[in-house]
Amino acid sequence: MPGFFGAEFIEQVRAASDIVEVVGGYFPLKRAGASFTALCPFHREKSPSFHVSPGRQAFHCFGCHKGGDVFRFVQDYESVTFVEAVQRLAQRANIPLRYEDGRGPDPTQHVKETLREMHEQIATRWQSALSGEAQGEIARQYLARRGVTEEAVRLFRIGYAPDAWDDTVNWCKSKGYDLEVAAQAGLVVKKEETGRFYDRFRGRLMFPICDEQGRVIAFSGRILQGDEKTAKYVNSPETPIFTKGKVFYGLDKTKRSILDAGFAIICEGQLDLIACHTAGVRNIVAPQGTAFTSDHARILRRYVEEVVLCFDSDNAGQNAAVRVLDSLLGAGLAIRVAVVPAPHDPDSFIKEQGGEAFARLVREAPGFFDFHLDRLCRQNDVNSDRGRLAVLREMGSAVNKTGNSVLVDKYVQKTAVRLGVSSEAVRQEFRKLKPAPAGRDSEEVLAPGGEEPAVTARPTQQELWLLRILMTSEDILPLAAEHLDLSWVSHGLVRHLLQLRLTPLDETRYPSVATLMGSLPDEDSRRLVSESAVDPRPLPNPAKTLLDLLTTLR
Repeated sequence: MPGFFGAEFIEQVRAASDIVEVVGGYFPLKRAGASFTALCPFHREKSPSFHVSPGRQAFHCFGCHKGGDVFRFVQDYESVTFVEAVQRLAQRANIPLRYEDGRGPDPTQHVKETLREMHEQIATRWQSALSGEAQGEIARQYLARRGVTEEAVRLFRIGYAPDAWDDTVNWCKSKGYDLEVAAQAGLVVKKEETGRFYDRFRGRLMFPICDEQGRVIAFSGRILQGDEKTAKYVNSPETPIFTKGKVFYGLDKTKRSILDAGFAIICEGQLDLIACHTAGVRNIVAPQGTAFTSDHARILRRYVEEVVLCFDSDNAGQNAAVRVLDSLLGAGLAIRVAVVPAPHDPDSFIKEQGGEAFARLVREAPGFFDFHLDRLCRQNDVNSDRGRLAVLREMGSAVNKTGNSVLVDKYVQKTAVRLGVSSEAVRQEFRKLKPAPAGRDSEEVLAPGGEEPAVTARPTQQELWLLRILMTSEDILPLAAEHLDLSWVSHGLVRHLLQLRLTPLDETRYPSVATLMGSLPDEDSRRLVSESAVDPRPLPNPAKTLLDLLTTLR
């Protein structure tokens, strides 16, 4: 099948991607004996527990226990798939992509590369129009009025699309781009009656939309002048490189801050995000348009376990906060809601009150169901039967979606207090609603076959030492293969890992630790191998230690 890499190609990329150089390209590493250390990028810590072994080509954090090979590091650090990690490392090493059975790349890959190239170049052209052309003055004045700094303009690559019907059309021609491809990119529009092309974006402030790798894949254009009939924003249509429901504005620039903070703020628009980022609140993203999808929620779940919704203070913004509940609960995310006082949005609130006031608003944001209960009680007359029933219905429907008995009980009691009725009466009403919980996808909850995943016990010290010796001492693998009876190892996972390690590739070679980790499908296996392989403690006389362990285990 096109689009998948063969084992030989993967090993070629691995060999060209020294893990110390790759990890060191993201943040500084400090040599410590035979390995390198740093503060772990995957959890907060004050003392370095993150180790990288050049000899084993592996990493392991002895604090949070993340570990693996160079592909796993890129996957975890960049929150990308294995295939994307291979692609990035291949590009880094200038290795042409080669797919299994010698086939060429996915037929759509060339089109995608062309579209990305076109987006990157037109973004640069619009940046130049904003910064250096007379016609960009209207956009420069607008940005100055909104308090957008020059640094933010450069960081977010804000531009200006000239107010002409053929500026982008002529630009495409000058660059040799087929106008049909430009139409596929969403940069120009083809008029069916005449077959002529015209610019999609005209006289607009342009915000490039980037994927998580920072590549420009779409645009959002804000009108700067026009009548009420003119759309305030015009966005790129969906294309082979852009799916609106799977992309956040700003995530490429804020994902490290999101990981560091441990939660993500979700706001509504580009200018809100830029204002927050400029004010120092950088763990923030904005979905494209008004729709928040389950894919959006799953993307955030790769980074954090909690989100804070921060939409506009008007009814539309607060209704949007309620609409996203199902998607966020379905991804297993905890939810809080920061309510910006009317008539503000985050941008205007920061300009009036300052960044610290906004950060405090976020820190003190209540849980979603406290927000929801308070809002329902303000919208309905809780002294009337009709109002009480409305609060009961909406609150019960929402909290039952969690499928969590503790949360349900908590908000049964809170709702009862607000309505002035008994908890038991509220509990009975909640039970009548019985909606299906907005649970996670089944594959995220159940193991194959629908069984609950078993909790794996920690291996014994002798088994951990045995694993460590065989992951760090290549020259004693033949000795271990000759004398070790795997039935002596009681821990199933350790036994499986030892079997893989001691199965020779040919008469003289055994699989390397990096290759072994690359073949492991589950996190527990990778953690055990990386922990054993990267352990910095000295291991004197491995052969004697091995024989002593075998005697003990026998």
